[in-house]
Amino acid sequence: MSDLRQIRPVQDVRISVVIPLYKCSESIAELHKRLAVTLSSLTDKKFEIIFVNDSSPENDWDIVSTCANHDDKVIGVNLSRNFGQHYAITAGLDFVSGDWVVIMDGDLQDQPEEIAKLYKKALTGFDVVVGKRKERQDSFFKKFTSKVFYIIFNYLTDQKLDNKVANFGIYSRQVIESIKKYHEKDRSVGLLISLVGFNRAEIDIDHSSRPAGASGYNFSKRLNLAVDHILSHSNKPLFLAVKAGFIISIISSVYAAWLILRFFVWGNIANGWTSLMVSLFFLSGVMVSVIGMVGLYVGKTYDEVKKRPLYIVKDIISRGDHKEDSK
Repeated sequence: MSDLRQIRPVQDVRISVVIPLYKCSESIAELHKRLAVTLSSLTDKKFEIIFVNDSSPENDWDIVSTCANHDDKVIGVNLSRNFGQHYAITAGLDFVSGDWVVIMDGDLQDQPEEIAKLYKKALTGFDVVVGKRKERQDSFFKKFTSKVFYIIFNYLTDQKLDNKVANFGIYSRQVIESIKKYHEKDRSVGLLISLVGFNRAEIDIDHSSRPAGASGYNFSKRLNLAVDHILSHSNKPLFLAVKAGFIISIISSVYAAWLILRFFVWGNIANGWTSLMVSLFFLSGVMVSVIGMVGLYVGKTYDEVKKRPLYIVKDIISRGDHKEDSK
């Protein structure tokens, strides 16, 4: 990949902010304004804001272009199609030049003013400082499904992740360079940050309700994302399937021994049609599920070996400059 930073000379940047955008058109202008105020006070104007438009169907890119043409602290990255939130974050991380990198959403649920708390904590000796949402301003259903996912995910991967922690956080440049070495298709940035380690802290932050628009993540997308994350970070489901097979075999053997004993001792012949059909359908369902699970793992392996680019950039803008690239 060519150097994406050729768009402009690397400057003395203290904090880089990466923001993926999808249906955030009503929030971008205010977000930019509040970020500029907050970051100016923290870094003496040594900052940059990287907006990554994930092919939003709204006019997100037009607003980002306007911001970039009037503010040399703004870089706009326009992806060729909708790749997904974590791929958009990955694209933004390839542009950062700051000593510290903030990752946040573009819908104003992550409050720009909270960056000061994260930065202050990071300067006490932490490479990773993530925000813990004291009161999540999401629907009950979204919070409930998120909690269930993390319970299942933590069990299958032997991790201890908190559903109150999302992408909003600040990370040292060393952490960012470390996660950029991971090129797998599963792009949960938060999980990759957990994998690379480093000194980590979690602090309480304020979380706001979305002031306008609706999230691009519906239940179906969240479910698919959950399955991808679990399969990409754990092979424990396969071990559980093997254990289930052994348990079913043992139960079947015991039941068969009981039927033989009944026949020779009491002369009882098992009628068995109903139990036979129930057992047949049950075992068939188990086998199909296991085969399907193996198929998902094979499919993910197939996706990885193709080594397709994680994202494709259509346009880059910073004070009117444009460039195209992909990774």
